[in-house]
Amino acid sequence: MMTVVTTTRLRPGVEQEWDAAVRERFESAHDRPGWVSGQLLTPEGEEHTRVIIGTWRSREDWAAWHEDPAFLERRARLEQSEAEPSHSQWFSVVADARATTQA
Repeated sequence: MMTVVTTTRLRPGVEQEWDAAVRERFESAHDRPGWVSGQLLTPEGEEHTRVIIGTWRSREDWAAWHEDPAFLERRARLEQSEAEPSHSQWFSVVADARATTQA
């Protein structure tokens, strides 16, 4: 299992629209082969920063999703709202612990 962490700085005023687009992106990934989970985070005190954490069975599954035309369209919309290019880093999942029910 692999997790990708992407950090993005947004232009002021686009946060709600960008967050909605990422939620749509998560929905489109939900039924993709290899999708495990995703989170959209905002660091405390950094209202224009977003961190996306996506976990996939493999990088190949993630890459296949990134070739989907719907994904590419959403990606273009998101990039227009970014103040600077996003930064991604990959991690191999060593351990994964989750609650059986979500709070």
